[in-house]
Amino acid sequence: MENTKLGIETLIKAYINNSPENTLGNADNDRAWGEPLVGFSRGDDPLYRAYKEHVGPFHWTPLEAFRLAFPEIEATERDLTVVSWILPLTEKTRADLRKATACTPESCARTRIFGEAVNVKLRQHVAAALQEAGVDAVAPLCLPEYKVEMSERYGYAATWSERHAAHASGLGTFGLCDGLITPIGKAMRCGSVVARIAVEPTPRPYADHREYCLFFTHGACKLCIARCPVSALSESGHDKVKCRAYLFEDTKKYVEKNYGFEGYGCGFCQSSVPCESGIPGCEQGPRSKEGR
Repeated sequence: MENTKLGIETLIKAYINNSPENTLGNADNDRAWGEPLVGFSRGDDPLYRAYKEHVGPFHWTPLEAFRLAFPEIEATERDLTVVSWILPLTEKTRADLRKATACTPESCARTRIFGEAVNVKLRQHVAAALQEAGVDAVAPLCLPEYKVEMSERYGYAATWSERHAAHASGLGTFGLCDGLITPIGKAMRCGSVVARIAVEPTPRPYADHREYCLFFTHGACKLCIARCPVSALSESGHDKVKCRAYLFEDTKKYVEKNYGFEGYGCGFCQSSVPCESGIPGCEQGPRSKEGR
């Protein structure tokens, strides 16, 4: 793949910007995602081993995920690159969320179900394109071994975290609600692929994993707490049990009854907050809080 870094970025952006697959599947055929943000990190980045130490032994390093897909290939951590991307909610969906207070908007539920289906296809598309170019690649979330475990320290945790891969790849830091605050906001989803290829990593313009959150840096904001319809957020952080119960029980019933498809969704803590569409106070970013 000529000019590898640019080529991969172009591949991802072209799929989201041009593919008819990028749709919410509604009558208006609305787009699921806006312009992606792409970053890269090395397979031997110390953060990946730190994740395994802090989250739990079940959390994969890039090499462990790669070996599950390619057990016959001899590879080292240094041989690998993690390609990570951010898919921002469209302005239309974010506007729906800003107006909502208790009931999940249809566009949000569609983004969670049909939009994530687009993200799955993008993972497969990127891995397949790299394979076609002679580069061994796998999307960890597409592995049959991928699952959610229980971390002694953090509760529910997956064997591979797209948000943590994005953090390692220079794309953002974590907020009070556990969401990743990126230059194009917190109202988004992430994706990633692990590839046996050398790509220059994206610089991390932050020194702390919570650097973009106003609560952790200034003791201010806390608007995500007020936005949560079930009080699953507090100054102590994110109550995953309460959050999951609301998401997979309450919103699931509401979506099926009111919108006519099997799904769920929330996203209230991602909207009507200073980090919705940019880094708070960063007016020079692609989308600042003033540029919603």
